[in-house]
Amino acid sequence: MNQSLLAQVLQIGTGAAFILFPLIFVFAFSMHPGLLKPRLLKPEEIIRRARGNKMLQLGHALVLLCTALLIVPAIHFLSILSQGSAAWAGLIGAVLAVLGAIFLAADKGALCLTMSALDTVPEDKFSAMMPGLLAMFSKKGWMILLWGIVLLPVGFAIQTLGLMQVSALPLWQSTLFLIGVLLVGTPDGVEIINLSAAIMMAIAMIPYGVHLIAIAF
Repeated sequence: MNQSLLAQVLQIGTGAAFILFPLIFVFAFSMHPGLLKPRLLKPEEIIRRARGNKMLQLGHALVLLCTALLIVPAIHFLSILSQGSAAWAGLIGAVLAVLGAIFLAADKGALCLTMSALDTVPEDKFSAMMPGLLAMFSKKGWMILLWGIVLLPVGFAIQTLGLMQVSALPLWQSTLFLIGVLLVGTPDGVEIINLSAAIMMAIAMIPYGVHLIAIAF
């Protein structure tokens, strides 16, 4: 594969990542029950909500796969900002966003894929496992590291502020994306906010992804 073809493939892949990751978030958050009755949930309520909910678990599995896609925008924004006055925002934001994506993958693996496996356990045995599950969902022990997920929106927010500083994107796109990444980490139970944030990210980033693909040809 010659260099020009490789560059074209990478450009198309980058554009596809910008299109797919917000769509996956929109789908995943739309699968949560009680969207129109938002309230903060206790760990046991989160566990019970996931029990036997196949579509919710599918959404979580897709978000796990989406973590790889999230690294692509972080690296792309790093390359855009690397030569300008906001290079610091590109680098620091990329480091934090990539670390946050890793923690997001850990979160979905530890708490979400686990619940799909426990669907095969009878209810009486499942109830007996509740103390251990509560310890997991309360992030006891080393599970506290899963709070590192907050690095993901913080990293993208820093990069977006850098993009605003150098006017690398239209202001409306940067603003929508910034609001979206800051709200997408809203706690369990008020996913209507997360869904709204994902929609804002989709409105901002899908046209950008289409643009990247278009100029590759």
